[in-house]
Amino acid sequence: MLTDSQVEAWLREDIGHHDVTNHVPGETTGHLVAKEAGVAAGLDAAKAVFAYFDLDAERRVETGDRVEAGETVLAVDGPARDVLRGERVAVNVAGHASGIATKTRRAVDAAEAVADGVRVAGTRKTTPGLRGVEKRAVAAGGGDTHRLDLSHMVMVKDNHVAEMGLESAVEQFRDRVSFTTKIEVEVEIPADAPRAATAGADIVLLDNMTPTETADAVEQLRAADADALAEASGGITVADVPDYATTGVDVISMGSLTHSAPTLDYSFRTD
Repeated sequence: MLTDSQVEAWLREDIGHHDVTNHVPGETTGHLVAKEAGVAAGLDAAKAVFAYFDLDAERRVETGDRVEAGETVLAVDGPARDVLRGERVAVNVAGHASGIATKTRRAVDAAEAVADGVRVAGTRKTTPGLRGVEKRAVAAGGGDTHRLDLSHMVMVKDNHVAEMGLESAVEQFRDRVSFTTKIEVEVEIPADAPRAATAGADIVLLDNMTPTETADAVEQLRAADADALAEASGGITVADVPDYATTGVDVISMGSLTHSAPTLDYSFRTD
């Protein structure tokens, strides 16, 4: 949940100690306008920025809606000084979130075009301080948020396996987690997928495998445990999604949804 302190930190960073630029008299109406087509997200965060100045911004579209170039997504009325003080932060956060939602929607559409039921998910490769905004943007684009933080799931990664061994790591974590907490194990070769499932993994992450290797790993995993989920990850691009979606995996996770999505271009206009 976005807090007042987060919004205040954003604004303090942008406004600084002596803002002369926005000493503009009178009232005005501002419009947040898309300059290119995409998927709207981050509008609640933009509204929160204006709300900090006691301005009531109105969404003109819903989060997750497709928008076209020239379309107004949000409008705000009030003292020109306050509208302009909130402008840049609102544009930046909405543009960043909408870029993530747009890229996620492209990936989801690419997966759904070739396979039913494959989820496209984000990862923990988020910007510090912006995880909530970015995860909500992934959801707005039709993606799965994946775990929101370390407490949501245990993930046994290569460093854990190097320190404790695969089976020992799963056993140790299984003894410590709640019955509600799932355990995911990362493997790098197909032969380790059934091994992870046999050790007790609920989800097996097939990391940095080619589509051919991924299909092989899924086949071996299903033979060992038909209920374990298979997740493909590791440098997967939107262009790669169709190849991975046909391998039989349940989830395709993509760090690039959050760490490399281009900002959707918005402008802010007053009248």
